[in-house]
Amino acid sequence: MKKILLSLMIALLLAPGLVKANPTQGGDFVAGKNTFLLNGKPFILRAGELHYSRIPKPYWEHRIQMCKAMGMNTICIYLFWNYHEQQPGVYDFSGDKDVAEFVRLIQKNGMYCILRPGPYVCAEWEMGGLPWWLLKKKDLKVRTLADSYFVERTKLFLNEAGKQLAKYQIQNGGPIIMVQVENEYGVWGNDAAYMSIIRDGIRAAGFDKVQLFRCDWSSNFDRYNVPGVASTLNFGAGSNIDNQFKKFKELNPDAPLMCSEYWTGWFDHWGSPHETRSISSFIGSLKDMMDKKVSFSLYMAHGGTSFGHWAGSNSPSFAPTTSSYDYNAPIDESGHATDKFYAVRDLLKNYLQEGETLTDVPAYPEKTIEIPAVKFIQTASLFDNLPVAKKSEDIQPMEFFDQGWGSILYRTTIPASAKIRKLTISDVHDWATIFVNGKIVGKLDRRLGDREVEIPATASPARLDILVEAMGRINYSEAIIDRKGITKKVELSEGNNTTELKGWSVYNFPVDYAFQQNKKYKPAPAKGPAWYKATFTLNKTGNTYFDMSKWGKGMVWLNGRNLGRFWKIGPTQTLFVPACWLKKGVNEIIVLDVDKPSATTIAGLNHPILDKTAQDESLLHRKKGQNLDLTGVKPVNTGSLPAGNGWKAITFDQMQNGRYLCFEALNAQDANDPVTSIAEFELIGEDGKAISSQLWRVLYADSEEVTTVNNSADKIFDLQESVIWQTQTTSSKTKHPHQVVIDLGENVNVKGFRILPRGDKSNVGVVKDYRVYLSKAPFKF
Repeated sequence: MKKILLSLMIALLLAPGLVKANPTQGGDFVAGKNTFLLNGKPFILRAGELHYSRIPKPYWEHRIQMCKAMGMNTICIYLFWNYHEQQPGVYDFSGDKDVAEFVRLIQKNGMYCILRPGPYVCAEWEMGGLPWWLLKKKDLKVRTLADSYFVERTKLFLNEAGKQLAKYQIQNGGPIIMVQVENEYGVWGNDAAYMSIIRDGIRAAGFDKVQLFRCDWSSNFDRYNVPGVASTLNFGAGSNIDNQFKKFKELNPDAPLMCSEYWTGWFDHWGSPHETRSISSFIGSLKDMMDKKVSFSLYMAHGGTSFGHWAGSNSPSFAPTTSSYDYNAPIDESGHATDKFYAVRDLLKNYLQEGETLTDVPAYPEKTIEIPAVKFIQTASLFDNLPVAKKSEDIQPMEFFDQGWGSILYRTTIPASAKIRKLTISDVHDWATIFVNGKIVGKLDRRLGDREVEIPATASPARLDILVEAMGRINYSEAIIDRKGITKKVELSEGNNTTELKGWSVYNFPVDYAFQQNKKYKPAPAKGPAWYKATFTLNKTGNTYFDMSKWGKGMVWLNGRNLGRFWKIGPTQTLFVPACWLKKGVNEIIVLDVDKPSATTIAGLNHPILDKTAQDESLLHRKKGQNLDLTGVKPVNTGSLPAGNGWKAITFDQMQNGRYLCFEALNAQDANDPVTSIAEFELIGEDGKAISSQLWRVLYADSEEVTTVNNSADKIFDLQESVIWQTQTTSSKTKHPHQVVIDLGENVNVKGFRILPRGDKSNVGVVKDYRVYLSKAPFKF
């Protein structure tokens, strides 16, 4: 009878919705004087970031166990608002979205949890976690008290999050020891009143006992203050720890130190080199933190995959991210340990605290398999499978046709003309193909700022089709209000006459599986954008990687699951296929390709291809043979920058006005250093604030390192301090001066500038002497 009662008690404790008792958890966790306190004792957080939405649910526990085996005592998680509320008021925390189950698994494995519920989270996730349907409000403002609708919807979501997770606070016997208020708000603004409302909303949602915190960067954490909320900093591999915390310690002498995002690698953009961070730089700064008793969270411990349409985009400039979120993390995209994993494990075994042990590395749950090439012979032309049209006199973005993601086709009729005309689209979000009477006449790419194509002469009125594929919404900066499709208007110009086109038929192509499945498939080659369908049979399942290198641009569905985006420009050429989404027996693949494949086969590889970029000279900021000519141009400011870290501010003698900026580095702090590097660059307006960089575009850079690492010139205004512009380091031709020319998009009044040197341990390329030019007319080349 005792055995039966004991079994019943264990079953109840393990039942879903109940907190499993754990002698190492429970009690209290607070930010004490110069240290975090767990049940009154000093405690160093060693956290690893995992995103449940980027990991198939059957593998959640394995990834948690991997983090523990690496030396972590805590799991850090974002809560993605748009993942759980895809339509207003319709909340889903079931199945793959059962975040409470993820938290229970954290506790089951003897670990603590840091919860980051937003409402904004960034994370290279679609719209930074904000739901697309907010954009149906034409005057929407976000992350501010100036929009009561946004604040109201935020509170409603936080309440739902509280219903799911508040009971798992450590004070209630659960594993959640800290909850974050918003995310990196210092990059966005300094409205302490807004942050206080979010803090109060989190408390009101039930997180009324747990320690709250916020995270920012060392360059902006002091822009605001929120009482009752601890402060932490974010920075990347190779950082100088003393420099990162220097100002923070001066202003917060009694606060515990924590790097709440220690960037283990970085994310990839389409068309740019695969991002990596060396083990040596990563481990060096991690050891420094451990020696100084600084808590940390590895971002990412395991990145996983942004399946489906969830990968976001960065701005400025517009830079969509790949579906692979491998992140060069210690645990790779498929969940395997890397050399970086074992380096972390080997380091942290020396820093375990009382009662902690380093667990064994768990066995991998699935084998990796290869699948012979699958040939696609069933096709369905997009133009032969149009959905029911919606009518609109004016162009509108897809949100106003109640569409969240996918592609959208705009159709109208243009008049006959014997002349070539110009079509101008304002603006394409994000990649468009233009057809006249069914024939392709041009393609536009938002990354390149494309807006115009030539329209051939037509003897009679012609059908104009504009097919726009939406990439992920911008997840960062003020450009986060990123409506998709065509956002303003379409104009047709002939000579001096310009006409705005009206009378549109609009066709929506969403991303849900049912829409892709029910098409008129034929055993015939496809012409133009089309769906392709095939089946293959397996006698065993395993993880694999679909090789998409022969395809153009689009998405893939496997057995009803959306695997994500592919694009021939790379650097990612594969899509990760979890074993749990394959079946023994017959499997189905559907591909939507809005461009042109070179071959219609897919093989399953036993390894990913993350670093194969199709070189595109149009993405370089210096055309072949191009040289900047500054002869006779007078600089508006000349000077020297002091050595050392942190922002350097320069004020001009008088206000300057212009549209075209040239920053010229004459030398580096080390006179023998031929390289220039800049982390961030801001222009200061007449109001003393930074001028928005959303309209900025790099026209020229004499040198930039883009072959082995993504150090292109546009990184000086991407609002990401850990990625930099750096001139080539391997070329013998590299020498000063180095110039970057920026089109500011409009004439602006400039009072001065601020420049941020690189923040890692390297001093390569840090600028000393400089000249600044500002002109209303373009510079000569």
